[in-house]
Amino acid sequence: MTVNPNKWLGIDFGLSRIGIAISDPLGILARGLETMRWNGQDTEGVLERLAAVVRREQVGGVIMGCPGRTDGREASLAEPIRQLSARLEQLTQVPVLLRDERFTTVIARRKLLESGVSTKRHKPVIDQAAAEIILQEHLDSRRHTPS
Repeated sequence: MTVNPNKWLGIDFGLSRIGIAISDPLGILARGLETMRWNGQDTEGVLERLAAVVRREQVGGVIMGCPGRTDGREASLAEPIRQLSARLEQLTQVPVLLRDERFTTVIARRKLLESGVSTKRHKPVIDQAAAEIILQEHLDSRRHTPS
């Protein structure tokens, strides 16, 4: 599989939907790509679907949101997210990194409301926007980290 080392995929795992964002080929800007529905049960099936997106988009890496709590302790979903990320990395042979996703859904909802998008009728867009925030924060941190 040919990959672009500068192109990244961002994932916001939810209990019923998975928001996905993609970067441009230079790894500068993130944009929403799609939202997958998920019943929380068919883990292998959803991982295969995500692996297909990784291959199709030829990304060099994946950044996955991992929930934390405001008191610094791990959220209950942190361990399952770690397991999912390890399995996705195994399936794709592409690095999967975790990034704190605290408040990304709240920020995404606020940004959408400010731009006039109804969040009640467009819940899948919120998930994409949250994935976009997770990915953009990662891309920005890479640019500001000295090599």
